[in-house]
Amino acid sequence: MKSICFYFQIHQPFRLKTYRFLDIGNDHYYYDDFANDEIITRIAQRSYLPACETLKEMFATYGKKFKVAFSISGIALEQIELYVPELIDALKELVQTGNVEFLTETYAHSLSSLADPEEFRLQVKEHSDKIYQLFGQRPKVLRNTELIYSDDISQLVYSMGYKGMITEGAKHILGWKSPNYVYSSAAAPKLKLLLKNSKLSDDISFRFNNTEWPEYPLTADKYINWIADLPEEEQIINLFMNFETLGELQPRESGIFEFMKALPRFAFEKNIGFITPSEAIAKMKSVSELAVPFPMSWADEARDTSAWLGNDLQNEAFNKLYSIAERVRLCSDRRLKQDWMYLQASDHFYYMCTKHLDDGAVHSHYSPYESPFTAFTNYMNVLADFIVRVEEQYPLTIENEELNALLTTIRNQEHEIAELNKEVALMRNNILKDEELAKEEPAKPTKKPAARKKAAPKKKVE
Repeated sequence: MKSICFYFQIHQPFRLKTYRFLDIGNDHYYYDDFANDEIITRIAQRSYLPACETLKEMFATYGKKFKVAFSISGIALEQIELYVPELIDALKELVQTGNVEFLTETYAHSLSSLADPEEFRLQVKEHSDKIYQLFGQRPKVLRNTELIYSDDISQLVYSMGYKGMITEGAKHILGWKSPNYVYSSAAAPKLKLLLKNSKLSDDISFRFNNTEWPEYPLTADKYINWIADLPEEEQIINLFMNFETLGELQPRESGIFEFMKALPRFAFEKNIGFITPSEAIAKMKSVSELAVPFPMSWADEARDTSAWLGNDLQNEAFNKLYSIAERVRLCSDRRLKQDWMYLQASDHFYYMCTKHLDDGAVHSHYSPYESPFTAFTNYMNVLADFIVRVEEQYPLTIENEELNALLTTIRNQEHEIAELNKEVALMRNNILKDEELAKEEPAKPTKKPAARKKAAPKKKVE
């Protein structure tokens, strides 16, 4: 029996305001609150909320037979809580049906897996905690930012206790193989992989409303027939896409919501079911190992990381950012840590992309900047101010190793002082207790010495 695995992504970065060179050192607030509020509110009204309502209707109609998965970045969740809290409520209602699974990812939707394993670990844990706090689920399957994956990343993910990961079914990796199977990592064979079926996913995400597409209009029965006609041994079809596909990328007028509602009915007629990532990982066996020596992603034709790290501008910003990672982790300034998280979002590097015109058109569609160079200049101005703030706490003239040693010594001393203070406090308490007990005890009466009996007079012996 074939199964469809639906996964939807929700992510929105904290967009930066126009930040000029003269602002460095004078203005420590970097974000365009108006744009962030306007964009996520608009998308929520047009897409996220009606899409949640559509899924709720589908769950009510089809029960446990229809199910989906979500991956929502931590910084997107923060914006939703801030600007569209009703979306959190809508997602909680979906969770209560038992038909929704949450995946974990990097909290900041960052590229940390390519630069800093320690940062990657911390962000994944923070994201997992956030999902548990809001929705009561502890994710079992990991979805890295932009589906970025490699052998090294798979080892890192497996070492963190995850048994499954989802990524791109890239042609240059699969070759003649099909993405419609469960695979495993060549570097960590016990880590199972679910691969995106790009063709079928993009038919919905990008081609659904394209009148020039030969298959237009796309109907639910036609789409399910394509899946049913796949070879019988191909057991899982992974449809991975942005949640804003429903209502934003494909507007309501295109019939996208009606298309979604009709899919399960036609699927069940063809004996095609629905499955969550964790169920697929648990129930299906891996057919083969995949070796991925260099990172791949779901972006652009190349399916590599060049959308974020493909030119000198991007690499300069990326390397500069992660050069201070260790120092930021050492600090305890909450505002500094928050800015660190927001500045890591992959979107900032995506806006700097200078790739060829076809891809560039896609990149510019999402960018709030006039050009990649404007995006780079603005980001580097912000980063310069951020580094000044970090240096105020931990000067860059001190090497990381030396700084670590100093901080370790200070923390050890603080621990020793804390232990000594506890002992002093305990001794004081004991002394006070002894003094109080001494006051409370009544004075014992002193005994008078017993009077000596007079010896009887001796009789005279005559």
